[in-house]
Amino acid sequence: MRQRTLGTQGLTVSALGLGCMGMSDFYGAYDDTASVATIHRAIDLGVSFLDTADVYGPFTNERLVGRAIGDRRDRVVLATKFGNVRDETGAWKGVNGRPEYVRAACDASLQRLGVDHIDLYYQHRVDRTVPIEDTVGAMADLVRAGKVRYLGLSEAAPATIRRAHAAHPISALQTEYSLWTRDPEAEVLPTCRALGIGFVAYSPLGRGFLSGRIRRLDDLAADDARRSHPRFQGDNLQRNLDLVARVEAVARAKGCTPAQLAIAWLLARGTDIVPIPGTKRIATLEENAGAAALALTAADLAEIEAAAPAGAAAGPRYPERGMATING
Repeated sequence: MRQRTLGTQGLTVSALGLGCMGMSDFYGAYDDTASVATIHRAIDLGVSFLDTADVYGPFTNERLVGRAIGDRRDRVVLATKFGNVRDETGAWKGVNGRPEYVRAACDASLQRLGVDHIDLYYQHRVDRTVPIEDTVGAMADLVRAGKVRYLGLSEAAPATIRRAHAAHPISALQTEYSLWTRDPEAEVLPTCRALGIGFVAYSPLGRGFLSGRIRRLDDLAADDARRSHPRFQGDNLQRNLDLVARVEAVARAKGCTPAQLAIAWLLARGTDIVPIPGTKRIATLEENAGAAALALTAADLAEIEAAAPAGAAAGPRYPERGMATING
């Protein structure tokens, strides 16, 4: 697995990461034993950039990742996040970027993960009630204390990114980016590139939709949060299935799976972009990892652009409550 550099502060990660959220939350049933095996297989394949957050579970995903990497911490670049707040019951409590919360959240994550430092610490969502300079200032204190190595933001607006980066260098901006979510191309990605900030693309397969395995809501478990996602509903679902069919046709001609094509497309968008597809299954992990070896020609990229142009996906990328927390 090749390596890529995020930012200009020295953070190097595998060109493909592993999103661990679905191992503990949101996407139906999970099996901790199978998830640990998937993480171990990822590390063996060189997919060593692991992404979690305190809110996943809540709290249980960090514990799971911590157990999985306990005897191989030196082979992993570990990223986690704070800022989205849930209580032990899973109830959402809003966004918190207050400095005292930043410090407490970091200490709690370190304990759950069983590590002495976090490689990349993100603010999961921007707290609009707290100046970003105050939040990032507290995060910078964590760097100086040796608890965190590099800083990141998630779903921040260009103006916020600039202010944050002026307060302390930001190494990575994590935002949804895929063939069905190309919003960052307008302003966010150019801002990151102007400032020398790396870009981590979460949901690079459109919450699994671009894999071609989801054809109807009944393909999802009854407790899968995607069942209420706007892009999986009604007319949106059919329009998005049409988009996937076009991607599948390009993938067949290329001799790869649609998931591999979608990930390879992101990798081809620039060496400053690192996709982090999530899975809890070894077979899917291995399929996704194969995208790193897939070379796309200019003709391939033109075909993909024709099949999935910007704005082709139908429906907002989050329900209303989720949309209210992005671009802070």
